[in-house]
Amino acid sequence: MKYSIFSLARAALSGHKTWKPTWRDAAPKDRYDVVIIGGGGHGLATAWFLASEFGIRNVAVLEKGWIGSGNAGRNTTIIRSNYGLPGNTGFYELSMKLWERMEQDLNYNAMVSQRGVINLYHSDAQRDAFARRGNTMRINGIDADLLDQAALRKLMPFLNFDNARFPVQGGLLQRRGGTARHDAVVWGYAHAASELGVDIIQNCEVTGFVRDANGKVTGVETSRGKIGTGKVGMAVAGSSSRVAAMAGLRLPIESHVLQAFVSEAIKPLLPNVMTFGAGHFYVSQSDKGGLVFGGDIDGYNSYAQRGNLPVVEDVCEGGMALIPMIGRVRLLRQWGGIMDMSMDGSPIIDKSPVEGLYLNAGWCYGGFKATPGSGFVFAHLIAQDQSHKEAARFRLDRFRRGAMIDEKGQGAQPNLH
Repeated sequence: MKYSIFSLARAALSGHKTWKPTWRDAAPKDRYDVVIIGGGGHGLATAWFLASEFGIRNVAVLEKGWIGSGNAGRNTTIIRSNYGLPGNTGFYELSMKLWERMEQDLNYNAMVSQRGVINLYHSDAQRDAFARRGNTMRINGIDADLLDQAALRKLMPFLNFDNARFPVQGGLLQRRGGTARHDAVVWGYAHAASELGVDIIQNCEVTGFVRDANGKVTGVETSRGKIGTGKVGMAVAGSSSRVAAMAGLRLPIESHVLQAFVSEAIKPLLPNVMTFGAGHFYVSQSDKGGLVFGGDIDGYNSYAQRGNLPVVEDVCEGGMALIPMIGRVRLLRQWGGIMDMSMDGSPIIDKSPVEGLYLNAGWCYGGFKATPGSGFVFAHLIAQDQSHKEAARFRLDRFRRGAMIDEKGQGAQPNLH
């Protein structure tokens, strides 16, 4: 159904008894033109762009659980495009522009809030590095403002500016950055894709690939039977290595758990999204008043959606170093998502060595903010069999060519292994 002030009024007058399901819970057909493995943000966005931009509507999205049960519902909801390296700047700005029109495109309230993202700096050297990144952003048409301590004090007077170990000197601000409601994003893409005829199939786990005599993928084996297709797109985040292994591929990816946290609700405190420059800590405040924050991945490989206490302690220490008063706030809940950590911290969007299988993986910490951009360029790749210009540097063979995009995205630190 279409959402508007008029549909809301009609539903209210009926006692809210006329609402229809947001999307069709489809049963699998025998064959599709394209099958997308993974019903998270990237998979659903890909399906919607295939249908809306490229006219390919005989598409199935296969999700082993329920829509939003994976990383799409397990992140800290940050959106931004404050990158400085070629390849990243254009791609993430494309994604940011798609965020800005998403709710109108999808006819769904994703609660996109462009409240600003500020990266704090704590030394002269870090200030200079942020200035270089900000200049690169502005050269590429991306908004950026370098704030000194006086400007930052007006914006965020509660910070521990005089911390002897990590003095806060200023920050790099992207005003167009912010947050979006993670669940609403996947619901919105599911709603819009379903409206265009895409089949969204939940509780349908892929267990293998069907291949012809030449090795080309011609379908998938699932817990609900075999499904034939001409092309398969894989967008399964932390399960990328496991699903790729079913096709005989070994990807340059490690899976790690990344924890996130929400505090009890407090009065409005944080005006924007903030990141700690002297440690790995990032935080925003939700509409309900809770502080939503996270930090480093757990330092061991895991497919578990839970983490360990040392990382909880480390993340909370980062918050306390910046805002000591939050030590009085109770931690309400914690969860973990499985990160597909590439070796250079940047994603892989490319045709795989197996004909008919397309890869969308290696998002590290950046998966959520990339959702619309990832869906668009991945749909472009699947539909036209060539990389979109903003994703041309994310090819799989960059590791062989030595063309890594290492912007501390952040990879799994193989240099320490």
